[in-house]
Amino acid sequence: MIPIRIATFNVSMEASNYRRHPREPLQPDALQQRLATGRHRQIRNIAEIIQRVRPDVILLNEFDYIADKTQGIDAFNCNYLNRPQRGAKAIDYPYRYVAPVNTGVPSPFDIDGDGVASGVGGDAYGFGFYPGQYGMALLSRYPIQTEQIRTFQHFRWAQMPNHQPIHNPDGSHFYDAATFAGLRLSSKSHWDLPLLIQNQPLHILAAHPTPPVFDGAEKRNGARNFDEIRLWADYLQPNNSHYLSDDQGGHGGFRGDAPFVVLGDYNASADEGNSRSGAIEQLLHHPAINASEIPTSSGGRNHSSTNPLGAQHTAAWRARVDYVLPSKRGLTIRNSGVFWPTKDQPLARLMQQRSDSSDHRLVWLDLHLHLHQATADTD
Repeated sequence: MIPIRIATFNVSMEASNYRRHPREPLQPDALQQRLATGRHRQIRNIAEIIQRVRPDVILLNEFDYIADKTQGIDAFNCNYLNRPQRGAKAIDYPYRYVAPVNTGVPSPFDIDGDGVASGVGGDAYGFGFYPGQYGMALLSRYPIQTEQIRTFQHFRWAQMPNHQPIHNPDGSHFYDAATFAGLRLSSKSHWDLPLLIQNQPLHILAAHPTPPVFDGAEKRNGARNFDEIRLWADYLQPNNSHYLSDDQGGHGGFRGDAPFVVLGDYNASADEGNSRSGAIEQLLHHPAINASEIPTSSGGRNHSSTNPLGAQHTAAWRARVDYVLPSKRGLTIRNSGVFWPTKDQPLARLMQQRSDSSDHRLVWLDLHLHLHQATADTD
C-alpha cells in the first residue's frame, strides 16, 4: 500500500480579498501582483498552513485563474511554498494544474432575473466580476496524466435530465426556455484529474459548487448547488451518466475502476446551512464513496462550543462544507483532520481573523492507496 495525504483548502485568494475597503474597484490582476513579491502576509500564512500539514495532493478553491502559470500557480509554488514560512519547512509541488472556469465569464443572458443582461456578476456564467475569479488549482507531488483529463466547464444545465426545478412563487418558470437552454451547470468547473502514483492510478474529482444563497424566492442557486453535486453523483454511476458530455468531446461517466477522491468546497452540509435537502447526501450516501470518516478539529469544537457538530466544521461561519471523500475501492482511510488550532495554541495566529488566511480551513485525509495485485506480488 502507498500512503498518501490528500487535502482541500478554500484559500480566499481572489481579488475582492485584496481590496482595502469594499467600495474599492476590483483589480483582476490583484493576485498576480501579490504572487510576484513572495511577501504578502495572507498568502504567506496560506503557504505556512500547507507547509504545516504537508499534503501530497491539495486542491485550492478560490485561487484566481491566471492563464500564464508562471505568474499564477507556478509563482505561488516558487515564491511562497518553496520558501520556509516562520519555521515551517518549505514544500514543493512539481505537478500543477489550472484551467479556465465559468466565474466572471460574460453570458448573453439575464441569469439573475433583474431585467438586464449585464454579462457580469449574477449574469456571468458563474457569479463573478472578471473571468477566472474564484478559480481552482491542483498541486501534486505525483504526475498528472494531462492527456486523460476530463473537464465539464461548458456542460449545459438543460442537458441534465430531471434537473432541479427553478420556479417563481406562483409556480411559473423563472427562466424562459431559450435562456435556460444556454446556461452552464458548473459555476466554476468540474475536473476529473488522473494522477499516477507509483504506477497506480488515482482520480481527483474536483469542483466548487455555487453557494445555495444570494438568490431570490426562486432559489436558483440552491437548485444549481444541488445539481452541481449531482453531476459527480451521476458521473460515478454508470446507469445514470449517459447524458454527460465533457469539454474534450467525450461522453458518459467515470471510466474504468480506478480509485478516486471527490475533493473541494461543496457549499453544502447535511445538517446545517441553506443547501437543498439531500444535496450533499448525494455524495455522502453514494454507493461508491466511503464517507465514514468525518475530519474534526479542537479549534472548530471550541469555536462553536455549544454546537455538537462544531468539531466537524470546516468554515468559520460554522458548517461542514469542504470535503475529501475517497472511493470504497482501492483506498483505505488511515486518519483525517481539519487544520484549526485552538486559540491557546501558537499556530492560531494563522486564522485569528479572516484576513489572516481564509474563512475556510484546510481539510485532509491520510489514505492508503492499494497496489494492483500484479504489482503487489512483486512488491
